[in-house]
Amino acid sequence: MTHTTPPGFHGPRPRSAGRPARFAARERPARFATLKRLARFFALKRPARFAAFPRLPRFATPTRLARLTTLTLALTAACAPSSGGPASGEFQGDPLPIVIERPDFTLTDTGGRPYSLLEETRGRVLLLFFGYTWCPDVCPIHMANIGQVMKTIPAEDRHRVEVVFVSTDPARDSQGRIREWLDVFDPSFVGLRGTLEEVNRIQNQVGLPASVADEPDEDGNYLVGHAAAVLAFSADGPARLRYPFGTRQSVWAHDLPRLIAQSGSAPQTRP
Repeated sequence: MTHTTPPGFHGPRPRSAGRPARFAARERPARFATLKRLARFFALKRPARFAAFPRLPRFATPTRLARLTTLTLALTAACAPSSGGPASGEFQGDPLPIVIERPDFTLTDTGGRPYSLLEETRGRVLLLFFGYTWCPDVCPIHMANIGQVMKTIPAEDRHRVEVVFVSTDPARDSQGRIREWLDVFDPSFVGLRGTLEEVNRIQNQVGLPASVADEPDEDGNYLVGHAAAVLAFSADGPARLRYPFGTRQSVWAHDLPRLIAQSGSAPQTRP
């Protein structure tokens, strides 16, 4: 799915009569202003409604990505829908209609080593997400929210959770770029890379649609349509919950300790 045009967003609103020009930006939806700032970090093909605004320079560094973390957290807090949610003792993630077994695959991690998901995450809560580092919204927001909540988990429990990011854009996502991008959110996050055929086959195993890249624009930039949900696998293996785009930090803060509590005894520490 292509996720760069949020539902309900229809571009800048017309300026009200008699208002000074300096107030014009305030009448645009808050999400537009944030997306414009995000464009400063990523040179991407933009929807036609942005054509009236000048193309911003292309650059992305860890320092600027750290600022992006703040922006994405603000966007989530401002735009994610709120709901009463279930009772405090229940999970607030969306229950899956079927049980999805933990996939057994091996891809290359950001250190160039083979990473067997089944072996490396055995006995751990697994948060599995498929995305790409050039993503302007869904991917950094998910990673930023999870990263912030992970900081609140007691140190002795953090190793019970494995956050695995699988690139859906191997043509541009090098091992180094994935590592640099993930380090902004949490250095413990695992980044994996394989061929697009391998990645799509894995997504099919867990019931997600294949990733599809748009046609490149005149500068060679393009967007990648991909599933926008994080799959949460319990420590005993299967996935039972999904967390869609728009999941707030409060939901992660509620559910992660409960997922950890179900993991039983501590898993073996990696050598």
